[in-house]
Amino acid sequence: MIAPHSSPSSTSPRPVRKAVVPAAGLGTRFLPATKATPKEMLPVVDKPAIQYVVEEAAAAGLHDVLMVTGRHKRAIEDHFDNAFELEQALATKGDTVRLDAVRDPARLADIHHIRQGDPLGLGHAVLCARRHVGDQPFAVLLGDDLIDPRETLLSRMLEVRDRYAGSVVALMAVEPAQLHRYGCAAVEPTGEEGVVRVTGLVEKPAPGAAPSAYAVIGRYVLDPAVFDVLERTGPGRGGEIQLTDALQELAAAGSVHGVVFDGLRYDTGDKADYLRTVVRLACDRADLGPEFVAWLKEFVTSLPDDGTGREEGYRAA
Repeated sequence: MIAPHSSPSSTSPRPVRKAVVPAAGLGTRFLPATKATPKEMLPVVDKPAIQYVVEEAAAAGLHDVLMVTGRHKRAIEDHFDNAFELEQALATKGDTVRLDAVRDPARLADIHHIRQGDPLGLGHAVLCARRHVGDQPFAVLLGDDLIDPRETLLSRMLEVRDRYAGSVVALMAVEPAQLHRYGCAAVEPTGEEGVVRVTGLVEKPAPGAAPSAYAVIGRYVLDPAVFDVLERTGPGRGGEIQLTDALQELAAAGSVHGVVFDGLRYDTGDKADYLRTVVRLACDRADLGPEFVAWLKEFVTSLPDDGTGREEGYRAA
């Protein structure tokens, strides 16, 4: 067993107050739906995916949120703005439930927007936030990576940052066959359950080349030192500036920790996972769950043995 290497910082680091949400991707995996609609605006039940992300940041006490968007992403800005005509129409009808739902996105946080301009990768998107963030630590939440609202992953990461300083990444054990889809971390223990020191990172490793079973998922708490590293980081995998490459340099200096997460996470950037996310969150809703679960059970039992849903049983359902 490797001896614990890290110890909490003896000085109290600056608190994290700001969050950055990169949302400039083209959403090619969801074409043609994302031809004119940002992938982050695809509905998960009755809210766009990105609203869940902002709600998570606000729940963790981060009320200054910067959206890094791109061309054709105006719908994101509009969603987190006031909609005077719609609000007035709902108020006139006395529909207070829907009125609150329409107003909620604009009330979640102080939301700012900047355009990435050129799609040069996640690392470049984070670098675009430098002027807004300044020399303060900040969180990064990927817009298509949802953490179940009942989980407290981000708050846990902020606590770890308070004690160890440096940067903190969220890690999750995934099946070996899936590791090529993620950045993967080499780790060693800290002596604290669920917290590891990250000694190295590899972006989307080849089969059999991953340094561990731990994949980096879309939550980061970053020290502002990452900006200087990103400034000199050249294009990496896919010809893009990879955040993983910058974190690798910081990890080599011993300033990156990982929080191991084993809770509920949803990847809305993948078609099959997106559908599972909608079903799971709909089942959990008090207003939809009972009726939807009853229908779902009936539907599943009506499927043919091959699970294609193309036979008479499916049409009868």
